[in-house]
Amino acid sequence: MTRINKAACIGGGVIGGGWIARFLLAGIDVDVFDPHPEATRIVGEVLANAEKAYAMLTGAPLPPRGKLTFRDTLEAAVGDADWIQESVPERLDLKRKVLTQIDAVARPDALIGSSTSGLLPTDLQRDMRHPERLFVAHPYNPVYLLPLVEIVGGEKTSMETIKAAMARLPPIGMKGVHIAKEIEAFVGDRLLEALWREALWLIKDDICTVETLDDVIRYSFGLRWAQMGLFQTYRIAGGEAGMRHFLAQFGPALQWNWTKLMDVVDLDDALVEKIGQQSDEQAAGLSIRELERIRDENLVGILQTLKGGHGGKGWGAGKLLKEFEHGLWASAGGDKKLADLAQPLRLIETKVSPAWVDYNGHMTEHRYLQVFGDTSDALLRLIGVDLDYVERGHSYYTVETHIRHLGEAKLGQAIHSTCQLLSADEKRLHVFHTIYDTITGEAIATAEQMLLHVDAKAGKAAPAPEEVLSKIRPIAEAHAKLPVPEGVGRHVGQKR
Repeated sequence: MTRINKAACIGGGVIGGGWIARFLLAGIDVDVFDPHPEATRIVGEVLANAEKAYAMLTGAPLPPRGKLTFRDTLEAAVGDADWIQESVPERLDLKRKVLTQIDAVARPDALIGSSTSGLLPTDLQRDMRHPERLFVAHPYNPVYLLPLVEIVGGEKTSMETIKAAMARLPPIGMKGVHIAKEIEAFVGDRLLEALWREALWLIKDDICTVETLDDVIRYSFGLRWAQMGLFQTYRIAGGEAGMRHFLAQFGPALQWNWTKLMDVVDLDDALVEKIGQQSDEQAAGLSIRELERIRDENLVGILQTLKGGHGGKGWGAGKLLKEFEHGLWASAGGDKKLADLAQPLRLIETKVSPAWVDYNGHMTEHRYLQVFGDTSDALLRLIGVDLDYVERGHSYYTVETHIRHLGEAKLGQAIHSTCQLLSADEKRLHVFHTIYDTITGEAIATAEQMLLHVDAKAGKAAPAPEEVLSKIRPIAEAHAKLPVPEGVGRHVGQKR
């Protein structure tokens, strides 16, 4: 799958900053041009939030962060980029001018995407010399967490450009959807505009406050929409008879005059002040950055839950996250070196996610097992038992585990794990893992495990091949010289 090698972002506001973070955390170097005097600070704050979110989102090994460079001119920023993302304010004259400038100096093979929320790509590409490479790449905020990008071509956009743009999104954890016809506001914003317009009428007519309206969404259909779209949700509402029954039962209601969707509310000063005051009260003193962090933590929890949905296969945006992590693990197969074997192998670096915390405010029990399992997986990749190896029909299965809880891991805490190989033969790996507080170095938990090499197709234990054993031996020989960790061989209830 084709990857983006170098990106340029023109505009570093809320959306532009999100694009910058998405690219950087995917290991892509990014050049930025934004004449705003506070651009460096704004982008830095967005990137800080993105890094916190990613630390909670996944334990998969992210690539080294890309290099961020602020340029003094647009020309310097886009010169050697193969994906250029324009995210300047939503004015046709400004966007058209900027895109034409980009087109004049960009590489001939560079893709040019616009983050516009509703302007037509045909209008944007009017003055370009190479309009065939311009497309709308409309993301959703926060760009670094929400994976969807609406890809929309104009009259002069080539299908090769659309295909190339779609192909470059999965490696950075995003999903492109091709909108077949260009219309103002595309698909997502069309739906949001309808809801927004009705919401404004409900506030203007004093039916409810902004907080009540938000509660109606977040405690009801908003939860459904997080994992199933409109039509799949209503298919279930139709019962066993499905969508046809739903349409037959509720279709006539479409003729009732329930909504004011075709009437535009007058956003006069009084209504603006009413909404503004109610919104201030709803925020209860929380800053925008604090609200962003709360939003990100909630989104991470939802994405991780969806990742485990459908029997572990993943569902919706969670399935996309699972596939993204699959690629990260695959690309990390040989990144650890065997040079330093004079101490236990340091294999996993992560932070305690909101989704990992229980009612005591600590990392819940099964998440310890997850970190220990990830540690074993990292060891297996180190000895060549990677995804390709497993797909060929062999693997190691964990057949016994003993976990000791020595301390408390809390929300946001940086932790890491080590692995000491206690013994190994042609079928077995006897390992001892430890989770540490990365800041204090205190041991939080340990796990002693026995792993058995298996022929998955035959469903029984089998000797590991020489290609794997040859990588195990130097680790086993070096670790045999290390002191036996305190806790090896303990049983439940044993006194110290």
